[in-house]
Amino acid sequence: MFRFAGTAGPYSVLSVLSTLAAPPSPARPALTRTAYWIRLLPALAALACVTRVPSFVRPLWNPDEGYLAVQAGLLAHGGRLYETVVDRKPPLVPWLYEAAFAVCGSGSLTPLRVLAVAAQLLTAALLASVARRRWGDTAGRTAGVLYLLVSVGLNPEDAQAATFEVFILPGTAAAVWCADRGRWGAAGTAVACAFLAKQTGGAVLLPVLWLLHRRAGAGPGTPVRAGAVRLVAGFAAPVLGAALVTDPAGFLFWTVTGSTAYASLAGSGPHVLGRALANTAILAVACAGLVPPVLRVLRATRATAADLWLWLASSAAAVVLGFHFFGHYYLQLLPPAALLATAALQLLPRARLTSAVLTSACCCALFLAWGLYAPRPELAHAQRLATALAQRTTPADRVLVWGMHPETYWLADRTPASRYLTAGLLTNYSGGRDGPRVGERYAVAGAWPVFRAEMTARAPALVIDDSRGEPYRPDRLPSLRRLLTGRYEEVGRVDGAVLYARIPRG
Repeated sequence: MFRFAGTAGPYSVLSVLSTLAAPPSPARPALTRTAYWIRLLPALAALACVTRVPSFVRPLWNPDEGYLAVQAGLLAHGGRLYETVVDRKPPLVPWLYEAAFAVCGSGSLTPLRVLAVAAQLLTAALLASVARRRWGDTAGRTAGVLYLLVSVGLNPEDAQAATFEVFILPGTAAAVWCADRGRWGAAGTAVACAFLAKQTGGAVLLPVLWLLHRRAGAGPGTPVRAGAVRLVAGFAAPVLGAALVTDPAGFLFWTVTGSTAYASLAGSGPHVLGRALANTAILAVACAGLVPPVLRVLRATRATAADLWLWLASSAAAVVLGFHFFGHYYLQLLPPAALLATAALQLLPRARLTSAVLTSACCCALFLAWGLYAPRPELAHAQRLATALAQRTTPADRVLVWGMHPETYWLADRTPASRYLTAGLLTNYSGGRDGPRVGERYAVAGAWPVFRAEMTARAPALVIDDSRGEPYRPDRLPSLRRLLTGRYEEVGRVDGAVLYARIPRG
């Protein structure tokens, strides 16, 4: 049991759960705001730490973490985002990694794991505040606890990684929190923060606009137009600032206009459909305690929680956008789902609340066990590649890992020879696309001329072909095949990956 001593006396995660399940006591006075949060926040913090324990047991969870770690290292050594360091994402999370590495060093992702815990705690606290304002003290505790219990309800490599979607969540919750209180400038800034963590974070703008629209029907004199102006200004200022700090044209291209080939279902329909069904089923297990109460009072909550349904719908659209259905995309669904379940439980007998919390806790325990004990073969593969890479090169050498595991650069502490950290940007290979939509012609516009120039100006000392028979293998790519032929020779193999060393000139 986690126990904290505060001004309100000892408090723990288990005591929160027991309080949720206990019948109401008419003789007990309502807590003041300060006493309420002094009691609740330490318990939510303990629960957030417990649910994120698996994230600390592995050096790295997925290639997105590796990509961000390599980006942060390049930025720290003078790289420029959207010029010499590129990705299809906004800049907030790369900057966060860069700042964490500047303070704590770049050898470990532990500081980012701590920040991820803080992000989940902040999200839970904001949801608790929204629920308490609408439905009372118990609802606040319910929303915070339910959210944290279901927050790990995906494949651990999706739920435990400190990547884009985790850092979207506080911004989305803050946007709804601010809009619920009519703080439109702050709501716009919160939407911008979510968008700058990842583009799909901007989906929360829909429920914010609904809450603004609802103010229009609140009576004469409601300053809806002024609120809309503040909302737009609050959103535009951070986004324009980020564009100006980086490169406006590059920011627009890499975050909006340059991903048309990526956001396509063509060529991978069956595979993508299978992933969508699998991740939906996994999330349904995690939300087994939330779905039944929502369905039981569906009609009532459609009227009383319209903004929450819009939030859920816009988040679902964000999951669908791009037709990739990776598990971490589903994290955006969890904050509105937790609030909708809380709203439903206010209309049901107390026993339903007990059942929802206990079911969610049991499911959470299953996902934590999965995270602690499931093997990660791809991480082991990347570690073996990194060992071979470090043995055959020096820290001053530039290298090229041709594959989908940018973490190899970070694990080996070697500098990439190209701004394109994976083969995906140069071939459109992502998430299991099959051959017909993978190749040089499907690359990010203008990428291959830049890549060829990089390979000429700073030829890598070692090339690792980690394609292992996938559609982006070198024999299907004329430019890469020409690079290797005559200039490199095979010097080894690791788990099916081929190592090529540069042939010394005569």
